[in-house]
Amino acid sequence: MRQLLSLIGIHALLAAAVMVSMPVAHADNLGYLVNVTVRPGYNFANADQALAYGYGVCDKIAGGRTYAQLVGDIKSDFSTSDEFQASYLISQSAQELCPAQIWQLRNSAAGYVGAPG
Repeated sequence: MRQLLSLIGIHALLAAAVMVSMPVAHADNLGYLVNVTVRPGYNFANADQALAYGYGVCDKIAGGRTYAQLVGDIKSDFSTSDEFQASYLISQSAQELCPAQIWQLRNSAAGYVGAPG
């Protein structure tokens, strides 16, 4: 019985060590800025405007806005019908600025079919 308790204790310590050492996703402002300012079509006036827009997308994701709604917002904001342009900005915002919300975004995109091109 004593050995069993020791084994359970060791496993609990190992599990705790693994959880403590797991990396936490952090925002990467520079990565986002490079990716959205190099790609043509967004024409942000400066880095602050680009970051504000990206964090605004993150706020919309956190607020429960669906992927389809986000695509519509971006198409409207940038006066474009380019599905890829909208999708790219959403994915860059989520991946670089709010990676903890990627799962929520993926769930809201399930079954999404873009407009016919």
